[in-house]
Amino acid sequence: MTARAHGRSPTPALLLGLIITLATVAASSWYLSRQITQLSDLQHDLADRNRRDSLQLLRIQNDLNQLGLAMRDMLDREASYPLHAWSAQFDRIRSDLDDALRRQEEVSVTRRTPEQRELLGIAFKQFWDASDRIFALARAGDDEQASTQVRVSLQARQAALSSTVARQLVQNNENEAQTAAQVQEIYARLQRQVYWFLAAALAAIGATSLYLIHANRQLFARLAALSDERRGLAQALITTREDTLREISRELHDEFGQVLTAIGSMIKRAARHTDEGSPLRADLREVGEVAQTALDSVRGLSQTLHPSILEELGLASTVDWYLTTVERQLGLHVSYERPAAPVPVDPAVAIHVYRVLQEALSNVARHSGTTEAVVRLAFKDRTLYLEVEDHGSGLPPALSPRGLGLVAMRERAELVGGTVTIGTPPGGGSARGTRVSLVVPL
Repeated sequence: MTARAHGRSPTPALLLGLIITLATVAASSWYLSRQITQLSDLQHDLADRNRRDSLQLLRIQNDLNQLGLAMRDMLDREASYPLHAWSAQFDRIRSDLDDALRRQEEVSVTRRTPEQRELLGIAFKQFWDASDRIFALARAGDDEQASTQVRVSLQARQAALSSTVARQLVQNNENEAQTAAQVQEIYARLQRQVYWFLAAALAAIGATSLYLIHANRQLFARLAALSDERRGLAQALITTREDTLREISRELHDEFGQVLTAIGSMIKRAARHTDEGSPLRADLREVGEVAQTALDSVRGLSQTLHPSILEELGLASTVDWYLTTVERQLGLHVSYERPAAPVPVDPAVAIHVYRVLQEALSNVARHSGTTEAVVRLAFKDRTLYLEVEDHGSGLPPALSPRGLGLVAMRERAELVGGTVTIGTPPGGGSARGTRVSLVVPL
């Protein structure tokens, strides 16, 4: 059997995939080119932010210069203003500095580390704390000590802050120049690499796809052959298993059943030769009951392994008998919808239908989480229909459609020219449920 017998050839799908891949590469190229344009726009945006950052730094530097001029005027002996009168100008400059620092942090292209921000913040805090102490001394009338603190502490702090801001301005200018050069170089190199990549990718994709199509055609042909071999082996194993179960069932029924029947008869005969009130008679009766129980168990096991009534009474009667044992064996309450007019089924076909029913109900008991099931058997247009339905939790991951039991059901269906489908029943309510449907042409 060829790959076409199992499904369509993968070649059309692979060709479609090749076309889609090439279209995707072309679309990606267009998208990448657009991204480069957006990167260029972003570079211009960064340059603008760097310019605004420099403007804020210049604003901070100007405020620091105003502080320097104010401190020089404060120390002028000929000035007619007391030292504490300068506090209003310091407050105004401080407010402007705080605003400038906040704006500079928002537009800064190169973010400072938390340690750097903390050091700069500490430096400004120390400056303002020192200025607050100086104005406190001035208000207390100690202008001489306040002037000394301005010369010794405040002017030095202002000079250090001015140097720091000046270094940031220089660094901004250098970074802007370096960034612009590097970005232009990256753009040029990226564009060249994109063209080379697209050419190589298109060539590789074309060659690989053609090879993949050729290899897949060979692979699917081989898989089709292996599938045929596996199917033949599986069907042979199923047939051998049924033959073995039939022999074991016959041995249990004929050999062990006859032995247990004989034992029961001998015990009854021995009991009749004992006195009515004798303890031995009671023991013999008890042994006879045990032998009868064992005989019933052997007969039940024989029917489970291979129901002899399948050949004697047919499939419909066998299903009737089996469903009466399901509640005791599996703990399931089964609602059975009988066929209106049973049709004789070849025992070689009926045994596989019976096994599918067994496996489906066993899965309901083990995996569905419910104790209710529905079985429907029908004959229509020389076709047998069997459905096993529950409204439980559905198939668990451990019992995927590739599980061994479900594979066995499919193999049995194929043995008799039928099909098995597994799905969700309509109107299952909040629970998903499972429906196993077997269709066998007669």
